Amino acid sequence: MKEIISHNEIKYIKRRIAPKIREIVEKFPVVVITGARQVGKSTLLKNEFQDFTYLTMDDFALREKARLDPHSLWKDSERVVIDEAQKLPQIFDAIKMAVDVSNRRRKFILSGSSNLLLMKKVTETLAGRALYFELHPMTFGEENGFLAAEHFLKLWDKDYDQAEQAVGGHDPLPLMLRGFMPPLLGVTEERDVLYWLEGYVRTYLERDLRELTQVESLVDFRKVMQGLALRTGHTLNQADIARMSGTSHATTHRYIKILEISNIIQRIPAYAVNRNKRLVKSPKIFYVDPAISIFLAGYHDSESLMKSRELGHFFETLVYLHIRALCELVTPKAGLYYWRTVSGREVDLVIERGRRILAIEIKHTSNPTAYDIKNLLEFMNEYPESIRGVLVHGGDSIKWLHSKVIAVPWWWLDI
Repeated sequence: MKEIISHNEIKYIKRRIAPKIREIVEKFPVVVITGARQVGKSTLLKNEFQDFTYLTMDDFALREKARLDPHSLWKDSERVVIDEAQKLPQIFDAIKMAVDVSNRRRKFILSGSSNLLLMKKVTETLAGRALYFELHPMTFGEENGFLAAEHFLKLWDKDYDQAEQAVGGHDPLPLMLRGFMPPLLGVTEERDVLYWLEGYVRTYLERDLRELTQVESLVDFRKVMQGLALRTGHTLNQADIARMSGTSHATTHRYIKILEISNIIQRIPAYAVNRNKRLVKSPKIFYVDPAISIFLAGYHDSESLMKSRELGHFFETLVYLHIRALCELVTPKAGLYYWRTVSGREVDLVIERGRRILAIEIKHTSNPTAYDIKNLLEFMNEYPESIRGVLVHGGDSIKWLHSKVIAVPWWWLDI
């Protein structure tokens, strides 16, 4: 079903996570929504929760009022949204008290551009009272009005049977360059995309970053961002990033943590259940949106991107964004990992739901073959609880490469 709602001249595109948040709001006193700046948190809250009083800590006068007397913010309302809540950390103690005094009748939705799960003060104060969600950039399916990712859900069926067929193609390169941040969805000119991305990075460096921490050198911080951009989709090697950026190991470690707290990058752990294999245990790192990493890496048009040696990992970042968002939708949330042995065998993504596993290999090729699934087959041999392997590619057809491995176009997975 497709559903796009218009408000005046601005289209509000329904987010798939909204019904799940609405359901949880009625069961938990506090719901926390995090996500990078500009992924659409405020838009979602204003459109989906109009029965809540909306407050934002971006309003300096309101922030001062909250600092002096936080309880006055919800004096006349039992259902409150507090946007950019991380800008006034002391408010969380007041929220805890309000929830407990009202015997949990009072409802709060908190949102922030900082990853509140990584803020020790928040998690300790709201322990047992809050449930956390992460909002990602808009996905291909959401942008095109598909409110359910039926194909992804069907892949978990052990008796899944999908006919081989051509389903059409969507060239990923223009979308990788444009990205999936909501403000860019209607932008068609490459120059306008570049202007927006430059403004996004500059705003982050010059405003958001200073609200999080003290950074000795914005130039060095940007070099770390650029080094990570060239390594999106790779196992994190902090020594390598330090060498590329010319910063000390300690400074590099701190800058990477800041980027993670502000949701610009995300890390996924290694899947290391197997007892017999020597496995790489360092996390894998991804930028939250492929366009940000491509822009920071210095590729500004399709021609240079196509020739780049990092193209496969930029494509992997595109697919990662979609799979990460899909993992957020299932109940309970699916765990996302990668698998790599010290000998170099790697499966790009491993999705775990309870005792069931999907193994994902990602190839930019438009014509995948059985040669591309050797690592998937080795992983599934090691982990027989794997339901199947999925090779996600940049082509236009669905085909079985093995009785337990299906190859599908990247966009098809999200509709």
